[in-house]
Amino acid sequence: MSTDLGRVDVLGADAVGQPGQRRFRLFAQAGRRSLFLWMEKEQLNTLALALDRVMAQVTEGGVLRVIAQAAQPTEADSLPADFPSHPTYEFQVGQIRIGYDERHSLLALIASPIEILLEPGQEPRAVIREDESISLLFTMPQAQHFTQSITTLVASGRPVCPLCNTPLDGGPHACIRQNGHREIIQELEEDEFEEE
Repeated sequence: MSTDLGRVDVLGADAVGQPGQRRFRLFAQAGRRSLFLWMEKEQLNTLALALDRVMAQVTEGGVLRVIAQAAQPTEADSLPADFPSHPTYEFQVGQIRIGYDERHSLLALIASPIEILLEPGQEPRAVIREDESISLLFTMPQAQHFTQSITTLVASGRPVCPLCNTPLDGGPHACIRQNGHREIIQELEEDEFEEE
């Protein structure tokens, strides 16, 4: 059965863990009900971009995010200290839809959980549970703050290769766009001088 949280008081995103091993989540609270929506970093980034596009369309270009290079980077949102450690709802996101309530000037987010079914003798399969979706509403200013926070959060991780967008871990990088599908092999040179 789908759940409607209504208009949320708290909306944000954060990451748990160290760069390279972080898990990302959206958090929201409406009254006494709260939720964690776990998702991949790219899902979260795509959500921010989609919200930016929707806001630009709804306001006919009145709301556009401007990223100033010289500006001080803003801090990513962190989970509020009084947020429940065990939220009312929590799941891994399989699908997200965005809508707009024109009558109330609110953005809507509908998230559906994903479940991996393991049946004997069969390959695991993923099922999106649309009947267990959760919807929430939020204002345009909340959405703007939310997307800026996601951008900061995503950028605070490991740097990525500008050519192939793969995270850089500090060691040799086998960039597919730079050298095809060959891996970079480091050869260690031995000292050629012999003792006399």
